[in-house]
Amino acid sequence: MKNRIRFVLFLISVFMIVLISRIYYLGVKSNEYYIKLADKNIYRTYFIKPVRGVIRDANSIPMAINKLGFSIYLKPNLRSKKHKDELKKVIRFLVNEFPKLKYKKLLKKYIKQDSPYNHKPIEVIDFVPYDDIIYKYVKLTLNQNIIIEPSSKRYYPQGTLASHVIGYTGKTSKKEERDRVAKIVGKIGKNGLEKYYNDVLEGELGNQKVIVSASNKVVKVLSTTKPKSSDITLCLDSVLQRYIAEIFKNKSGVVIVLNAKNGEILAALSNPEFDSNIFVNGIDRKTWKSMINDFNHPFTNKIIKGLYPPGSSIKPSMALGYLNSRKIGKYKQFLCTGSIKLGKRKFRCWNARGHGLVDMKKAIESSCDVYFYDASLEVGIKEMSKNLMRYGYGTKTGVDLPNEFIGTVPNRQWKLKKYSQPWYRGETLNTSIGQGNFLVTPLQIAVTTAGLAVGYEMTPHFARKIGEINLSYMKKHPYNKFELAQLPFIRSAMYSVFYGKHGTARNHVFAKIHIAGKTGTAQVIGISQAEKKRMTEDELKYFHRSHAWLTTFGPYEDPTYVVTVIVEHGGHGGSAAGGIVSMIYNKLIELGYIDKKYVYR
Repeated sequence: MKNRIRFVLFLISVFMIVLISRIYYLGVKSNEYYIKLADKNIYRTYFIKPVRGVIRDANSIPMAINKLGFSIYLKPNLRSKKHKDELKKVIRFLVNEFPKLKYKKLLKKYIKQDSPYNHKPIEVIDFVPYDDIIYKYVKLTLNQNIIIEPSSKRYYPQGTLASHVIGYTGKTSKKEERDRVAKIVGKIGKNGLEKYYNDVLEGELGNQKVIVSASNKVVKVLSTTKPKSSDITLCLDSVLQRYIAEIFKNKSGVVIVLNAKNGEILAALSNPEFDSNIFVNGIDRKTWKSMINDFNHPFTNKIIKGLYPPGSSIKPSMALGYLNSRKIGKYKQFLCTGSIKLGKRKFRCWNARGHGLVDMKKAIESSCDVYFYDASLEVGIKEMSKNLMRYGYGTKTGVDLPNEFIGTVPNRQWKLKKYSQPWYRGETLNTSIGQGNFLVTPLQIAVTTAGLAVGYEMTPHFARKIGEINLSYMKKHPYNKFELAQLPFIRSAMYSVFYGKHGTARNHVFAKIHIAGKTGTAQVIGISQAEKKRMTEDELKYFHRSHAWLTTFGPYEDPTYVVTVIVEHGGHGGSAAGGIVSMIYNKLIELGYIDKKYVYR
């Protein structure tokens, strides 16, 4: 009997414990849950989109700004059976007010974003210009299903000017939605400085915490955090940039103007250019197809992605490397008869008659190929490629643009890795004059020319300030003490290219200051060794003609600025680019960059 009573009491105790636990859960624990759920229904946090930072040139001229306007949203859950007619009615209303809009497109956009779980307004029109909406504003806001919010749209007031440098913004892709701000804003930097400095320009989201009613109307604003973004000031001079674009019109190629002492890029043209504005709302297929099929590659930023054989523009750097090997001295001579024979192959000099006995200075001045052939066989590809890479070839310059190419400095290891083939001595000869598999970007040529001019290399850059904060950049020291001691000799040889008796650019410049540099001709197609008479550039078809290089620094007495030009299919560097370079230096004088005390004519 006692056991039965104990068992009953046990059952009653268990029942009471379960009952009390359930009462506690319903009265306390679930209450906390429902309070939190109720808070979510009452309290809302709305993101405030930042206005993208402005990009200005060195003279505060705007290069990328924002047009002000409005976005149009519709209330959620209008596609339900109860509100289906209401949804169609409000979309027709919008199409009537803005005839350029398409009914089906707006309806599809709304349905794609709507769901029973979404209680936030749905954006159907991302941007309407201020002038197009302001006189309709009251009429639109009277419709209870329409919500209008301030918005902005990226605009490039200079059109095509410096488009490869400035870049453009576009709609955020699924992959790019990892960027929280870009996901909310719906736009992100896609190219150029817009992409490189995207985090700075897009800024940080603001937010507003509010209490809303059951109908989702704001009852009270609890707090507001303002969004943040920063403007960028460039060292690029749009006046100089526009002048260069005008004198380079109808040509394809690259022009770079660089301050050798601090790395500031004053102008950088990749021609042909494009209008960045066409990408803001998405480019149509026809325009895109015409751009990517254009043989002049208007969409490619050739400043950092154009890969070209450097041709003879490499010879000053190559000569410095020869000196550093200690196997070649300044005054060592080689006989140029117009060609050199290696095995069964004949490697020609550009001057079929030959240059006679040539030392290093004359070889640079007259651009004698045979001198560099002979010297390369004594120095060897291992030493040559090691020095060239140390000077900056085959590596990134570090410029503030995305996806910079590194080019190719060929050598035994590179060829074995890429082609699983041995290296041949003939390839050493081709490399010595900047041909064969040797590839560089125009910016690499400009930066290495700056190094020869001042004895160090500054990181090239376009941005000078973010907000009010001045940016600082790294200085690179690619030369050893011996090489630094040889630089005056190399500079004097580069000076003779323009003013020496045998200078390859002697008759092609009219700059008002003394300059120094090197011409170059980069072959586009190989020329058979069986040809007894080489065709002139004018006799070749346009796309078979060589690219014309001319890289320079000035004033010679105080090397400060580098002007590097490559004219695609332009033929010989001096004749194709000498006039362009001269006009640029004269413009630098006019704009006050170069002191008039260096003007000699």
